[in-house]
Amino acid sequence: MQFLTLNSHSPQQTQLLGSYLGKLARKADVFLLTGELGTGKTCLVQGIAHGLNVEEYAFSPSFVILRQYHGRLPLYHIDFYRLDSIDEIADLGLEDYFHGDGVCVVEWAEKGLQIVPHDNLLISMHYVPISQTERSIRLKPHGDRYDELIKQLKKESEYWPKMRSGKRGAI
Repeated sequence: MQFLTLNSHSPQQTQLLGSYLGKLARKADVFLLTGELGTGKTCLVQGIAHGLNVEEYAFSPSFVILRQYHGRLPLYHIDFYRLDSIDEIADLGLEDYFHGDGVCVVEWAEKGLQIVPHDNLLISMHYVPISQTERSIRLKPHGDRYDELIKQLKKESEYWPKMRSGKRGAI
């Protein structure tokens, strides 16, 4: 299993990575986002929405648990932040979304890892010490589809030098 770790130096670069993920996304993809409050999870989702040609602004669904957006593929933006137990998450009946015709992106996924599909792309976001804007983003694939996705991301040369050098990229 390969993984990819990148540093984002700005919210715009986080969105740029998300946009590329959205462009590569396929029906029934599941992206699981973990990280502390403020590490850029919703920012990444906004980029994914852009890459899926969603015209609406992607808000955090913390108060409603799930928001659906329409683009090249439906985007199901799910947030487990306000849920306290695995039973609450299991009772939501998310299986149709996970195995449906769109792309599922789950924020605070660590709260529900027992019920999400085994095949997924786990995206861990962390603060970089001594920086107010830099984030470390680790993409860890689970399953052949996501191994291939990581290979595609690694081959992409246009975006990653910007993220490694600290140049500001924008969508």
